[in-house]
Amino acid sequence: MSRSKNSRCSSDRPYATVDRPQYKDGLSYKMNIILGIGGGIAAYKAAEIARLLIQRDARVRVIMTDSATKFIAPLTFATLTGQKVVTSLFSAASSEDTLASAVEHIAVARENDVLLVAPATANILARFAHGIADDFLTTTYLAFTGRVALAPAMNKEMWSHPATQSNLTILRERGHQIIEPDSGFLACGEIGAGRLAEPERIVDAVLSAPRMQDLDGEHVLITAGPTQEAIDPVRFISNRSSGKMGFALAEAAAGRGAVVTLVTGPVHLPTPPGVRRVDVETAEQMRKAVFDHLEPATIIVKSAAVADFRPANAAGQKLKKSAMRLSLELDPTPDILRELGARKGDRLLIGFAAETERVEEEGRRKLEAKNCDMVVANKVGGSETGFDSNDNEVLLVMRGGAIIPVARAPKREIADRILDQVPALRLAAVTTK
Repeated sequence: MSRSKNSRCSSDRPYATVDRPQYKDGLSYKMNIILGIGGGIAAYKAAEIARLLIQRDARVRVIMTDSATKFIAPLTFATLTGQKVVTSLFSAASSEDTLASAVEHIAVARENDVLLVAPATANILARFAHGIADDFLTTTYLAFTGRVALAPAMNKEMWSHPATQSNLTILRERGHQIIEPDSGFLACGEIGAGRLAEPERIVDAVLSAPRMQDLDGEHVLITAGPTQEAIDPVRFISNRSSGKMGFALAEAAAGRGAVVTLVTGPVHLPTPPGVRRVDVETAEQMRKAVFDHLEPATIIVKSAAVADFRPANAAGQKLKKSAMRLSLELDPTPDILRELGARKGDRLLIGFAAETERVEEEGRRKLEAKNCDMVVANKVGGSETGFDSNDNEVLLVMRGGAIIPVARAPKREIADRILDQVPALRLAAVTTK
């Protein structure tokens, strides 16, 4: 986000003038980041976050809540960053400087590109969500117009509490980046979700996140979830797909400016903000919905786990249990991805390959067989990644032969790594014509 070098607050007083921070050689920093630190035991990890950001050419300005100073000293951050650390709303106040201190949060907000809060406590999430401004960090947040990234950390019960989850929904709908916490050993002695993400993952997420709506003008058609193929009126053939990866892709694409249509099988997930949702049940219904909405699409992402077979003759009434063995005759379902590959035209086509073995080999085979521009291949069957997990670990198999491994991360972050490849896919599509 660009800001005028001489931007001023509405009173047009000279103390509001903001100059872009510079290196000693006069060159601007790659990114100017406010690092907000909340009051939790994970506050000590913020020192490593600050160090990593500086190592990657960011200028870091630290704001600490009063509670955070009880866990780690402001001097630590002043030494690391070479910048003044703000710990209270009137920390700069003196008889000569009271007015400047009173509006310091305005200047801090205007001279920075990103507001990162790590750890973001349940209290900070609640105050941000509801616009409560009672310290320097929260007043800066309300004055800030750049990108906001939040890395929550708290006890597992606090993380899962409906109030916290409701606040997170509000913050996501504002377009804020939520860097999901890890699961593991917590300071309270319990094991569960709520552990602050590792500093390297936080820094990678902040520095690699899109700084503009780079999919503006694109229409992305995404499929998600399983399909259900009826055996009788109460039984069906399906699979373990939760739809989480497809919904994460829809959220990420919409956040990057795309018009998004999401065709989904039966799942219990909320529709991402700004996304048009089409619910289906069977593979045939999914095929019809995809081709009904294909015309305006410029990018197609086939992440749904469509059932490969359906009963040849579904019973009209519930089948009764008996001592006799039951055999089902199965017919193949339509191969939607192959049909899209034959009809895609100038559209980009991204397929998925969920495999239990030979992941890279199967990804390459599917790329060629289905005429995809990229295949996202991942191993399923484990408890930590894949179906029904919040995390994933994938290989991006690219047309042209490149293989890009994406390490384990929350599916929302994986979604952005997938969409980051769109420019390369466009270039490859042009050069192969």
